[in-house]
Amino acid sequence: MPSLSSLLLKIPDEFKPWAALGIGALLLVLLVLFHGFGLHRILVQFKRAEMRLQMGRPHLTTAGFLFGWSVFLMLSLHIIEIIAWGFGLIWLGLILRPGDAIYFCANAYTTLGYGAVDLDPHWRNISPIIAISGLFTFAWTTSSLVSVMSNHLKLMEQLEQERLQQLQMRADARQAAWDVLHNEKALEHAGKLEARKRKAGASFFVRWRIGREERRHEKEMRKAAVAEMKDILQKEHCAEDDLGQGPPGDSEGRK
Repeated sequence: MPSLSSLLLKIPDEFKPWAALGIGALLLVLLVLFHGFGLHRILVQFKRAEMRLQMGRPHLTTAGFLFGWSVFLMLSLHIIEIIAWGFGLIWLGLILRPGDAIYFCANAYTTLGYGAVDLDPHWRNISPIIAISGLFTFAWTTSSLVSVMSNHLKLMEQLEQERLQQLQMRADARQAAWDVLHNEKALEHAGKLEARKRKAGASFFVRWRIGREERRHEKEMRKAAVAEMKDILQKEHCAEDDLGQGPPGDSEGRK
C-alpha cells in the first residue's frame, strides 16, 4: 500500500497549493476541536477545585497553585498542538526531521515567521493555516484565561476574608480558654483561703479531712476547666471547618 507522502507526490503541481489548503484546513479544524475540549476540561476542573476551596478552611497557597496549574495546562495544550502540526507534516512527508518540523510549526503557530526551515513552494500554503490555527487557539485561550483570572481574584478575596475570620476565631478561642483557666485558678485560690480559715484551731483529723476535701475539689475544678477548654477549642475547630458554607446561592459565604 503506497504511503501518504507518495500519494501526495502524484498530485499535479498546479493542484498542490489547493491540496495544501484542504489538508491544512482539516488539521486546523481537528486541532481547534481538541483545543476547545481541552479548555473545557481545564475550566471544569478549575471550577470544581474552586468550589472545594470555597468550602471549609481558607487555603491561599492551594488557590495560588490551582491558578498556576490551570495556566500550565493551557500552555500544554498549545505545545501539544504544535507537536501535532509537526508530526502531521512529517506524516505528509513535507519535512523529514522531527526537530525541524516542530521548529517550523512553532514559528508558524506563533506567527513569528522566521527560521531556516521551509516547505516546498507547492505546499507552503500550509504555513498560513498553521498561523491561523495559532490565532484561533491563542484568542480562545486568552478569553478563558481572563475568566480564570477573574474567578481567581474573587476566590482569593473570599479566602483572605475567611482567613481574617479564622485568625479572629482562634484569638477568641484562646482568650476564652485563658479566661476559663484564670477563673479556675481564682476559684482554687479562694478555696485554699477558705480551707485555711476552717483549719484554724481545728484538730488534726479535722484538718486532714478538710485538706482531703480541698484536694478533691481542686481536682474536680481542674478537670472541669480542662473539659471546658477542650470544648471551646473543639467548637472553634468546627467553626473553621464551616467557613464559606453559606446558604445556597450565596457565593460570598455570608450567613
